[in-house]
Amino acid sequence: MKKILFFLIITFIIFEAKASQKKSIIENLKNTNNLFFNFEQNINGKIQNGLCTIEYPKKIFCDYNLSNEKVLVSNGNSLVIKTKNSYYLYPIEKTPLNLILNKDFLIQKIKDLNERIIDNKYINFIFKENENEISLFFDKQSFDLIGWQTIDIYQNLSITYLSNINKNQKLNNDLFKLPKAN
Repeated sequence: MKKILFFLIITFIIFEAKASQKKSIIENLKNTNNLFFNFEQNINGKIQNGLCTIEYPKKIFCDYNLSNEKVLVSNGNSLVIKTKNSYYLYPIEKTPLNLILNKDFLIQKIKDLNERIIDNKYINFIFKENENEISLFFDKQSFDLIGWQTIDIYQNLSITYLSNINKNQKLNNDLFKLPKAN
């Protein structure tokens, strides 16, 4: 009987800890209006990095550290990837960023998902939506979003890692204006 009681208490403690972590992630997301961060993106082994700003819902501006002057911008409806020599315009609904940049959607998903703890440092949630499989990573201490993994529109594995995260900064709304074609 003592073993069963001990097992039930340990199970309850673990369940409560996980529920508390999920609740903390949700509260952190609810209290986040925007993020400014450094990023490193690995697409099929090709690594790129730079600075990004996210404003919820569905706005992002990323300036890549490349000689081709690459920027990625979403105004909430469309997504543009522009370089010195190219210009691509997509409806944001056709990209995984449509889901990743929608914090209300993420909060609802997280409520229903089971988390995984990775290396006792990260909390991970995986879900499928509209033919997209998305894996989100949160820091176990700060409960900040620290990255995601998706399959991009060209069926490439894309892993994005966030660092030096600053939340709720004053932003210039012109930042999310779509750049003009070359």
